[in-house]
Amino acid sequence: MKRLFNFFKKKTEYSLLYNVERGMLEFENTSEVIRAENILKDSGFSVKVMGPPPEIRTGCDLVIEYFLADQLGIFRELENKGLTPLSAVPVSSPLLKPVDLYHVKDFGEHLMVRAANMKITVEKSSLMIVNVSGGGCPDVPYLAYMMIGKKLDSAPEPRLIGHTLCGYSLQLAYEEVKKICSQ
Repeated sequence: MKRLFNFFKKKTEYSLLYNVERGMLEFENTSEVIRAENILKDSGFSVKVMGPPPEIRTGCDLVIEYFLADQLGIFRELENKGLTPLSAVPVSSPLLKPVDLYHVKDFGEHLMVRAANMKITVEKSSLMIVNVSGGGCPDVPYLAYMMIGKKLDSAPEPRLIGHTLCGYSLQLAYEEVKKICSQ
């Protein structure tokens, strides 16, 4: 516990010195990122899954961005659930900013949202899913088969039928396109 306290003390001193407000948690693999996101959101923390900047990429292509003021509570919550990040990095320069996972492209009649490597395209007038593509995971064809031709509000959520990083990324794109189309 003393080691953990010293870790937080150093990070807090750094953040005060350099006026840093946000940090990134790095994990060993995507499953840990997804698990940590669920734990932290269920505990009421404001976190966001992002792509890591190239300077800190360690193999997993996702990080969790969080407010440094919440760091002690976040680490305590993760420790209670048996999950330890590889590192916590303060976002101290523009080069260390996490990369937004979402890219939106409006094609007039259609709207495409990409999250990481997965894309979902809907017809704007009917909210019908017309395409699901991207990734290279084995469940992508199944996800596409289950979603294409269905309206956004009646299509199965990718997180319920997918089991890979591609399924997780498609869930993010699905949530984003639903949010955009509900405005």
